[in-house]
Amino acid sequence: MLPTIEVEIDAQGQVHPVGLGKQLPACRALLALLTPLANEESLLSESVLAEDWLKPSEDEAFK
Repeated sequence: MLPTIEVEIDAQGQVHPVGLGKQLPACRALLALLTPLANEESLLSESVLAEDWLKPSEDEAFK
């Protein structure tokens, strides 16, 4: 199995390991770009908000 580490990429495109505590070795790597944290938080809260949106009182409020 391939080792996986978390990295952050700064505005200049430099890759910085998160919590690794040592420098990355010279090697080839694959990089998967994740959505920004703000979008992730929005998606995670969507199901909680949907519970409120589906209440009959919300339908009444929009009438």
